[in-house]
Amino acid sequence: MKLWGGRFAKETDALTDHFNSSISFDARLYKQDILGSIAHVMMLGKQNIIKEEEAVTIKEGLLSLLQDIEEGYVEFNVKAEDIHMNIETLLIHRIGDVAKKMHTGRSRNDQVALDMRLYVMEEILAIKDMLHHLMSVITDLANEHTETIMPGYTHLQRAQPITFAHHLMAYFEMFKRDYRKLKFTYEMTSSLPLGSGALATTTYPLDRQAVADALGFKEVCANSIDGVSDRDFCIDLLSNLSTMMMHLSRFSEEIILWSSHEFHFIELDDAYSTGSSIMPQKKNPDIAELVRGKCGRVYGDLIGLLSTMKSLPLAYNKDMQEDKERTFDAIDTIKMCLPIFTAMLQTMTVCKEAMYKAASGGFTNATDAADYLVKKGLAFRDAHEVIGKLVLHCVTHSTDLENLSLEAYKAIHPIFEEDIYEAIRLTTCVNERCVKGGPSKEAVLDHLKAAHAFLDQSK
Repeated sequence: MKLWGGRFAKETDALTDHFNSSISFDARLYKQDILGSIAHVMMLGKQNIIKEEEAVTIKEGLLSLLQDIEEGYVEFNVKAEDIHMNIETLLIHRIGDVAKKMHTGRSRNDQVALDMRLYVMEEILAIKDMLHHLMSVITDLANEHTETIMPGYTHLQRAQPITFAHHLMAYFEMFKRDYRKLKFTYEMTSSLPLGSGALATTTYPLDRQAVADALGFKEVCANSIDGVSDRDFCIDLLSNLSTMMMHLSRFSEEIILWSSHEFHFIELDDAYSTGSSIMPQKKNPDIAELVRGKCGRVYGDLIGLLSTMKSLPLAYNKDMQEDKERTFDAIDTIKMCLPIFTAMLQTMTVCKEAMYKAASGGFTNATDAADYLVKKGLAFRDAHEVIGKLVLHCVTHSTDLENLSLEAYKAIHPIFEEDIYEAIRLTTCVNERCVKGGPSKEAVLDHLKAAHAFLDQSK
């Protein structure tokens, strides 16, 4: 028998039961549902809405049920629709009719809003820990490569020499923003909806703040209609995770490129690569490719939830049941991607010589040659033109700026002196760029110092 069936003259159709049920996916909210119910009934007892001994009996029954669920002794029933009705039905079977008092002063509307907030808050903390570990691995790797020169790219064309550490720390900054956004989303989620009722609170003298304190919420939802109809916290989380997956996808794309024979900047550990069923020589970066591919999956979860919420009138609507699978899938996906991506990064081999060789080609020091002329007194636009002619000369004669004779330099412009060769050395090009945020060893070490401080403060 359904706990809400008094209004109905006949049973719902079996297809309706199946279509309406959410227990197949919201079963994972059992812990949040039980902890929320314990906080609620203990408050009911203290407020003399139910007897205190009844509250204690319900609490003990719920704790026993929680233990049995976690040990695998409980099977949920699709006919009970959702996790809330399953928990209540199971509790009634365990401790009798006193369990029916558990639902006093609340609705499934504010109950599910509570469960989702508790779940999202818990998962944000877990994701933050994983992200923190990835950021630590990035800084450790960067510490090892403050002098490893590689080409920086624009338009996927070699542009200017940088260090591998400098490149890595760009991703650190992306993930740092992700970390801060998660922290903000956690704070926005930490508002207790329980006590909102179906939409208009209740006539019982609830102490909502006591429940908020018991469950670790920083505040109580200020409007009961908003309390039951708000899913912004889920949307905010999915937006955060979408951006994080985009950053992981960009990083994955570079790892895929770097691991190719065309680049050979890195070699992935065998434990994080796969082979081909037909080509025995292949070593494929499948982990990076899968992370890149799963980015679109999380985007889909975000767009799906936004589409669900876009035209719903206040307050609660059954459409909002769709929030769970979207949120659960995005969380599951990011929690799958972060650890394996981190391990892949931590175990890869960096091919310093290949990076340096690539930086030596493609005239990555051309801008520094132009800056040399500016420091000699030429306007930058004139210097730009002179170096452009020099590059054209080098291309025509199959040489590069480092190997061009001083006579050839002077033939283009007499201002060149012997010191041009020092000015365009790759180490000079990198380490002269010591502006804050630049690729010089000095600047990158400063960046790393700040990064370590951030990580220490964020533990």
